[in-house]
Amino acid sequence: MNALVHPTFSKFQALLLSAVFALSTGTAEDVLSTPKNETPVQYDARMGWWRDARFGLFIHWGLYAVPAGTWKGQPVPGLGEWIMHGAKIPVKDYAALAGQFNPAKFNADEWVSLAKGAGVKYIVITAKHHDGFAMFRSKFSHFNIHDATPFKRDPLKELAEACRKQGMRLGFLYSQSQDWHHPGGAANFGSWDKAQKGVRRDYIRNVAVPQIRELMTNYGPVAELWWDTPEAMTKEEAELFMTALKKQPGVICNNRLGGGFKGDIETPEQRIPARGQPGVDWEACMTMNETWGYKATDFNWKPVPVLLDQLIDAASKGGNYLLNVGPNAAGEIPAASIKRLNMIGAWLKINGEAIYGTTASPFDRLDYGRATQKPGKIYLHVSAWPHDARLLVPLGNKIKKAYLLSAPKQELETTAGETGVLVNVPAAPPDPMVSVVVLEVEGKPEVLAVEPMTFPSKIQVVQPGGPGAP
Repeated sequence: MNALVHPTFSKFQALLLSAVFALSTGTAEDVLSTPKNETPVQYDARMGWWRDARFGLFIHWGLYAVPAGTWKGQPVPGLGEWIMHGAKIPVKDYAALAGQFNPAKFNADEWVSLAKGAGVKYIVITAKHHDGFAMFRSKFSHFNIHDATPFKRDPLKELAEACRKQGMRLGFLYSQSQDWHHPGGAANFGSWDKAQKGVRRDYIRNVAVPQIRELMTNYGPVAELWWDTPEAMTKEEAELFMTALKKQPGVICNNRLGGGFKGDIETPEQRIPARGQPGVDWEACMTMNETWGYKATDFNWKPVPVLLDQLIDAASKGGNYLLNVGPNAAGEIPAASIKRLNMIGAWLKINGEAIYGTTASPFDRLDYGRATQKPGKIYLHVSAWPHDARLLVPLGNKIKKAYLLSAPKQELETTAGETGVLVNVPAAPPDPMVSVVVLEVEGKPEVLAVEPMTFPSKIQVVQPGGPGAP
């Protein structure tokens, strides 16, 4: 992932990665489209499930979980999955970690069950990150979890089967242009070991492209391919990868392949665009703590209300939310991550209708929260409950019915006025984090120019904190 998210990375890394970040957050006009020879109707059909999903689970798991942020007894600043680069670990020394990697507690069915319980609709896992270590069995590099470790299993194969059984879509992250292990892979991102020297084109042709072909062939339907990162990729090199995708015509690709290929989705990292990205499909990827890959010393867990707010914020702006977990070297998802996923899942079990299959809010702003919508329905996500138990909604539409999503049989009283619709709500919020009020309206939303002036109650806002934060 992008090292710009961590302040301890060097100025050199920040400068170099700024180009990557610009590509990953650009607009639709910045780069060329992915050539799929499909009509707009076909494109919309291919993207339909993804647009409805709104919530995905990112999994950063790899050999970097073994050192877990520490090298030779010293903590290494930066992201957990960047430890090889951050500590400038020689290729041979880093490769030797594979002998210690035996994630015997990995259970694919449990991971997928956890994701389903959290309300997640698709999973994207690291098939190969920048350290060059493949988390699947590969004929094109011995540096993989099946051949180089005592584990002797293919966790991606097991995960694909578990996803098939439980009806979960599966996608892969693959670091195609940045590989610190294979000769030629690190040529354009700074090398520190003579073992990394080689011909970049040879790495692309002999390792990266064949491994993508393996992923597209051996693991069933691939929902999403998350390229990472695009620097130095030429159009000719990118076309080699696109050819390898022919076996997965339905795959959705992000915008980090490089070489002028836009892909299908934009990927803002560790942020949600202030006004979304209208007219563009986008997916905000976010961590639960500070790092993507497992780092044993990272206890700065974000509270559940913050994570839930991010999910709602993304949906209210027409985007998806890809929330990350970083399993440890034993194959366990941290308990703090499990707790947060379960709590989000409990909220979605009641309020999922206001997230899944929705489109962006019709309002520029609401003083008390955010909104999503479906034809004939507007969902008000109220995070700041009004002290006077009234919500002013700047709508000119006739309201057919209003109710709490958690109590749909109990209608709420509404009054239409010049500045909008006044909705009478209970004195106390039914949900301590976010309560959803549903408005069934006639016709398309007619947003009035006057913005609501509801005064929020004095609600304690929990900021991201230490290990004890829920």
